[in-house]
Amino acid sequence: MQYYSTNGKAPHASLEKAVVKGLAEDRGLYMPERICQLPKTFFDNMPTMTFQEIAFNVACAFFGEDVDQDALKDLVYDTLQFDCPIVKVKDNIYALELFHGPTLAFKDVGARFMARLLQYFLRMGNGANAGNNKPKNTINVLVATSGDTGSAVANGFLGVEGIHVYVLYPKGKVSPIQECQFTTLGKNITAVEVDGVFDDCQALVKSAFMDSDLNEHMKLTSANSINVARFLPQAFYYFNAIARLMETSNDGLRTVMCVPSGNFGNICAALFGHAMGMPVSRFIAANNANDIFYNYLQTGQYNPKPSVQTLANAMDVGDPSNFARIINLYSKNGKLSAEETHHSITSLISGATYSDEQIKETMRQCHEETGYILDPHGACGYQALADSLRPGETGIFCETAHPAKFKEKVDEILGIDTPIPERLAAFMRGKKQSVAMTKEFADFKSYLMSR
Repeated sequence: MQYYSTNGKAPHASLEKAVVKGLAEDRGLYMPERICQLPKTFFDNMPTMTFQEIAFNVACAFFGEDVDQDALKDLVYDTLQFDCPIVKVKDNIYALELFHGPTLAFKDVGARFMARLLQYFLRMGNGANAGNNKPKNTINVLVATSGDTGSAVANGFLGVEGIHVYVLYPKGKVSPIQECQFTTLGKNITAVEVDGVFDDCQALVKSAFMDSDLNEHMKLTSANSINVARFLPQAFYYFNAIARLMETSNDGLRTVMCVPSGNFGNICAALFGHAMGMPVSRFIAANNANDIFYNYLQTGQYNPKPSVQTLANAMDVGDPSNFARIINLYSKNGKLSAEETHHSITSLISGATYSDEQIKETMRQCHEETGYILDPHGACGYQALADSLRPGETGIFCETAHPAKFKEKVDEILGIDTPIPERLAAFMRGKKQSVAMTKEFADFKSYLMSR
């Protein structure tokens, strides 16, 4: 399958090139030239299939033309060595728990899959040179993080031969536990502590991809959700969630999927799943105080702005990259007008936005009424369902990270002592290693050119 750029001014790319380059030459995001519909028999059989079986069928629709079937199956099964269950929280509201992977966050799936896919292309002998005439021995992965992406990518790629990862994160704006998950690893992982906000980190990554000197000096790719190999596999757990819900009831099921949203890679994967036939009635994008997408839904105008720091820090994004993919998907690659595109989007997706005080109150109320411990991001999703579910609908919200990753905040808000899983405790015993960096691209470029 070929991949085109959302900006429409770059050559089409193979899957290998799209994964290895990350960003198209015109700074656009890669999109598959078509989205394959899954057959009715697949959906009929989903309730009896395992998570791995479901994911392999979805992966074949995405990547089956470009990756050997046996290798793809091994890749999927190796990625999904943990479950992503749904848990009933209250009445007709379920939590899709995406924190059972190595770093206890939803991005473990996409990061691990991408690492294994890059390994596959490296073994095939062409990965280091795709889209570039100059041979290079190492692929350098640049990833900007507002919290969980950095830990998931760092741990997904840790020790992978031929790949070095640079994690750019905003100084003082990720939780202490999140920070230790990518600053204590060493080996082929370098943490870069940027004196700025997440959007500054993301701008540094994008600028690096477009710099000819850097691209001559070293082979660059991204493991943010701008990379097709990072965000597409996140569709796996949405299909599995629907299958698990269908096990309990499949009689006129009307499902609403609510996704706490920052850079919009996660909900974008869900929307691709819907385009493949996944039976979801509608979607809700839950924002914190960074309400850029919410305002777009209300007005039809997209006005990015500097992000503000909130309790739900992984959603602190003022210019979400994957908005371009959503626009491209529902404008039919630019064939519809802005008004028609907006109508298509709002017909399927609604929004919600919550302040820190509202997030705290939701966490308290949910814990008092149900005993369930929400993290600040999941709280946005839970409250959006509680506010907008209609009679006859069943809601699933993403609980995107284990509450212990935000222990200080969760304990203070709920007045409890959140247990820390041993996997997190092990990170906390490590020694921090990071490189201080300004938000100026010239400084970042100089650093990379010295490597």
